[in-house]
Amino acid sequence: MESLELIKKIAPEILEIIEKRYAILRAVLYHQPVGRRVLSMKLNLKERTIRDEVEILKKQGLLKIESKGMYITQGGKDMLEGLFSIHGNLRGISQLENELKKILNIKKIIIIPGNCEENRMVLKDMGKITLEILKKSIDSKDIIGITGGSTMAAVAEEDIFDNKERDILVIPARGGLGKYLNTQSNSIAAKLAEGLGGSYRLLYIPDNLEADTLEYILKNKEISQSIGLINNIDTLVFGLGKASTMAQRRDLSLEKIKKLKDSGAVAEAFGHFFDIEGREVWEYKTIGLSLEQFKSLDSLIGVAGGEDKAQAIVSISKLNKNLTLITDQSAAKKIFEMNTRL
Repeated sequence: MESLELIKKIAPEILEIIEKRYAILRAVLYHQPVGRRVLSMKLNLKERTIRDEVEILKKQGLLKIESKGMYITQGGKDMLEGLFSIHGNLRGISQLENELKKILNIKKIIIIPGNCEENRMVLKDMGKITLEILKKSIDSKDIIGITGGSTMAAVAEEDIFDNKERDILVIPARGGLGKYLNTQSNSIAAKLAEGLGGSYRLLYIPDNLEADTLEYILKNKEISQSIGLINNIDTLVFGLGKASTMAQRRDLSLEKIKKLKDSGAVAEAFGHFFDIEGREVWEYKTIGLSLEQFKSLDSLIGVAGGEDKAQAIVSISKLNKNLTLITDQSAAKKIFEMNTRL
């Protein structure tokens, strides 16, 4: 850290070059094969600048250029991994992580530079880091639960898997919600299990069944077993939702949405709506992980980014201090600003 501060003072242009080349390598990784023009648009840099920088990176063996476009080499991937923490320190991320950990009082916080609402590469970085943390934390025979949604889909989409066989089981922590297949918890669980070299069990029921319908469906042995596995989850990977967004996604009436707003609801998780203090204000009867189970878990990985999710993050962080949070810089700064105003 001290060395970086010295470099900033005596040669700030070096840091600008590092930032620029890091951004190019990362963009190529996530969009390959990609041409200079597309890269220029993605990074908002002049095409001439891209051409000059790409030539340097190519000579260093970090990029290769073929007829279809640019690709990153293994050396380029290794360089990106090595630069990750340095790039974060350039943005003041380490200090922000320490400050936010004190504010939220949870196990661990990892902040990705940028804003995932403005740059999809930030969301992909969040997915990549989530997988790395998960691989380090799981043990043989573990049951991993995962929720649905676009953020969890981004986690399962990352291709940093290591081709190892693992004696683990991945299951959806909730029933199905929404109409898009790639954001369903079943689809995400299957994809994650495949990438981690484990097995999976699916939950073939929607998230919002009536009590009498659920009672009838639970007579099905396979469904009953799947729900039973949820009670034995070792690690939960989940997305944090904004209350108003999730209320609309669950097709709640305008009257109910207004009541939730009036009651101070800012967050939703596994069918429960919470105020900024983490107090439950309403429960939407759903299938899957219960609030009591969530509070008792020792291993939780929550993922959410964008300053719009700041209040939801604060709220859910009050439910279980064993939480490891992966978020972005924009959400972290917003939470810090909220805390300084109190």
